[in-house]
Amino acid sequence: MALKNIQSQKVHYSADGKLEMNLEEFKEWLKKFDVDKDGKISKEELQEVVRSTGGRFCRIKGWRGMKFADTNESGFIDENELNNLVEFAQKYLHVRIVY
Repeated sequence: MALKNIQSQKVHYSADGKLEMNLEEFKEWLKKFDVDKDGKISKEELQEVVRSTGGRFCRIKGWRGMKFADTNESGFIDENELNNLVEFAQKYLHVRIVY
């Protein structure tokens, strides 16, 4: 289901196969995974993000992404921690944020 979200959106892929989007498109894309619409990304929602990019080991990468991005250790990634999630996505999820 999450993969359908990527495919229904106009996306661009770079020559090396990475999903390319600007920061605003990345934020809008993440909102599709915010199942409870609380404006934050939970570990489970992050696992779906990983799954949607074709990533393997979704649980492990979801846990790693949460540790990487959730600097206040609230168990959620909020707007203030989004830059950390951008960095994680670029390193581990084959996503490129273009500015």
